[in-house]
Amino acid sequence: MLSILEKSFLEGYATSDLDVTTMFLCIGFTAAIALYICLVYKMVNKNKFFDRSFHLSLFALAVITAAIILTIQSNIVISLGMVGALSIVRFRTAIKNPMDLVFLFWSISIGIICGAGFAMISVIASIVLTIGIVLFSIVPAEKESLILVVNSSANIEEQITDVVSKDCVSWKVRARNVDGNNVNLAIEVKTSEPQALMDDICKLDGVTSASLIEHDGDVTA
Repeated sequence: MLSILEKSFLEGYATSDLDVTTMFLCIGFTAAIALYICLVYKMVNKNKFFDRSFHLSLFALAVITAAIILTIQSNIVISLGMVGALSIVRFRTAIKNPMDLVFLFWSISIGIICGAGFAMISVIASIVLTIGIVLFSIVPAEKESLILVVNSSANIEEQITDVVSKDCVSWKVRARNVDGNNVNLAIEVKTSEPQALMDDICKLDGVTSASLIEHDGDVTA
C-alpha cells in the first residue's frame, strides 16, 4: 500500500480508467493539502475573528474541484457537459480582502492540479507560496492612512494644515465643507504619533471637535 501511495504521488495517477484506489488517492491528496492551506490561512490571517465558514470553503472548494477534474478527464462527453454547466455559475459574494481571494484561488488550483494527477506539483507550489506569504507577513508594514476630521472656524484652516504638516509624514485634504463661518475638513494623514497630532489640533482656538478615524478601504478625492 505504501509503495502504491509513493508511486502515485511521484509519478502521477491520471488515467482514463478510474478505479476506487485512484479516486481515494486523488481526494486524499487534495484533502491533505487543503487542510494545510487552512492552517496557513489561520496563521497569517490578520482578522481578529475566526471565520469558520471561510475555512470550510477553502477545504470544500479544493475537494470539489478535484472531483470535477477527475470526472472530466475520464470522459469527454462529461467534460463538455461540465463546461457548459459551470459556465452559467455566477458568484455574488464580494471578496473585500485580496488575501482571501489568493487563498480561494490557491485552493481551487490545488483541486485542479491534484485532480489532473500531479500531486507533487501542488506540494511544491504550496511550499513556495507558504514561504512567500510568511516572509511578506513578517515584513513591517507601512503606516496605514488615517482620516482626520476637524470641525472649526473657517479662518483657522491654515493653522490646522500647518499643524498637520508638522506632525504627519504625509497628508492630503480629501474633503472640505464650508457652512457660513465654519469649516469641516477631512484630511488623510500618515503619522507615527496620532495622539500628539490630536493634542496639537485640539489646542488651536476655534476648533470645535476633532476625530481620527481608521479606514480599511481606498479614499478617493
